Amino acid sequence: MNTKIKEAYELARKQYAKYGMDTDDVLNKLKDIPVSINCWQGDDVGGFEGTRDILSGGGILSTGNYPGKAKNINELRSDIEKTFSLVPGRKRLNLHAIYGDFKGKVINRNEILPEHFSSWIDWAKKQGIGLDFNPTLFSHPMADSRFTLSSSDEKIRKFWVEHVKRCRDISNYIGKELKNRCICNIWIPDGSKDLTVSRLKHREILKKSLDEIFNVSYPEKNMLDSLESKLFGIGLEAYTVGSHEFYLSYAVKKDKLITFDTGHFHPTEIVSDKLSAVLHFVKGILLHISRGVRWDSDHVPILTEELIAIMAEIVRADALSKVYIATDFFDGSINRIGAWVIGARAVLKSLLIALLEPTHILKSYEESGNLFARLGFLEALKSMPFGAVWDYYCESMGVLTETEWIDEVLKYEKEVTSKR
Repeated sequence: MNTKIKEAYELARKQYAKYGMDTDDVLNKLKDIPVSINCWQGDDVGGFEGTRDILSGGGILSTGNYPGKAKNINELRSDIEKTFSLVPGRKRLNLHAIYGDFKGKVINRNEILPEHFSSWIDWAKKQGIGLDFNPTLFSHPMADSRFTLSSSDEKIRKFWVEHVKRCRDISNYIGKELKNRCICNIWIPDGSKDLTVSRLKHREILKKSLDEIFNVSYPEKNMLDSLESKLFGIGLEAYTVGSHEFYLSYAVKKDKLITFDTGHFHPTEIVSDKLSAVLHFVKGILLHISRGVRWDSDHVPILTEELIAIMAEIVRADALSKVYIATDFFDGSINRIGAWVIGARAVLKSLLIALLEPTHILKSYEESGNLFARLGFLEALKSMPFGAVWDYYCESMGVLTETEWIDEVLKYEKEVTSKR
């Protein structure tokens, strides 16, 4: 253990102890909270189908052409392993259906099988991690109309219904094989670029498709279903079929998880406030952490007030068992592994800050009506030495501390990714 890091931690530990917070206990909690890291940052949402051009495909577009992206399954796994080595605590991997191990064969999406993900399961066992899953309903000829599960073309609709059914079966298989529950998250790019008249019609069709998809039930110990909304996407600026209101209503009625992607709402919406508003009514919440910048939704997460507020809301509500934390972003303009690490560590740092909060003091001020003291104490907490606790946590978990990990990524780029 680095002596300076240990000394700084001891000082920080004593400061937090003054307010009744045991930093050792907090770090023990933090290391057991898994974060599901999205695989698609590693190759700009490309996947391994080998049958399509990577274009916008209905609300999805990774910009940039930074050299060294993963071009096959082994390169992607190598990059993920490097990322995992630089992120402390428990990890999971969040897979999209297009990342199957198809072994060079052309497998259409309504034909995918559990066997196409068996090597991912073997890999996950070696890594000691769980896997989550996502149907891929974009970047495909059958999605060119910008309508999939809500398409009025019955051939197109049935194609995508079959795809999602198979993805749920794969998710159940993953959870069963790993003995670690897999979350199957459904997001669709359905919508229109301009004014749409038949809004109700497409939502009726989407409800019909979802009812057909969920007609088969799987053991919850193996998998859970979640529904992800979006305000708008690229080419879907005027109308999104799977809106927040639609999916939240469906999730409550059908007892499903609801997914909150932090980049999928209006830039002025506060996602942190939504958590306690729905926790009493839904089975659970899947968080997809990204960073919206103006009209774009999937920038690399950084340590912001809102990200800290989201984690604080979860901790204050004692909802860690009901909220599942994942990342969802992609940036091809910078070192992709560096982007992964920045995003994942930002999520964990915000969670650490939330766990270190002396909520009992804040609540006592609030309940006694001492609102000045509540606000004053919230301000005082901003200058507490969480950074010293974070460095100690990284060091104790065998992970490089702040700035040190940057050199490791640059070394990996020089020795590995730059040679691709």
